[in-house]
Amino acid sequence: MILTIGQPAPNFTLQNQDGKSISLADFLGQWVLLYFYPKDDTPGCTTEACSLRDNLPGFNNTGAVVLGLSVDSVKSHKKFAEKYKLPFTLLADENKEVVNKYGVWAKKSFLGKKYEGINRTSFLIDPKGKIAKIYENVKPQKHAAEVLEDLKALSMHN
Repeated sequence: MILTIGQPAPNFTLQNQDGKSISLADFLGQWVLLYFYPKDDTPGCTTEACSLRDNLPGFNNTGAVVLGLSVDSVKSHKKFAEKYKLPFTLLADENKEVVNKYGVWAKKSFLGKKYEGINRTSFLIDPKGKIAKIYENVKPQKHAAEVLEDLKALSMHN
């Protein structure tokens, strides 16, 4: 399924790094940055998570929530969040249900090896639960600033 801007974001319920069930629907009425990342505690994913962490006051100022999602386990997320003091929710999609719903699970290749994994993609979801923006091929170090700019511009129109 290919998701497009203006379409309702598919709802889901997953466990966070503390084993608590979190649903996308819990955040209706707020902006949500749902970011998909390949793997806990790897260089690009750590850069992206720490950049989002460091820019969290900007997200809080716009009333936006940050949700990170990968296919790692709850336990792995807990270690990652604690190691880097990540103050936002990390969701465990071990059954690959949500990565498939959002179309970010794909065939990839690295150093000649073919495998399946998550394409680093983010979805900015508006307070009505619709997709406002899709970020593909995210650059980990620049992503937070890019989303904050878009949030400021988009939230003026809502």
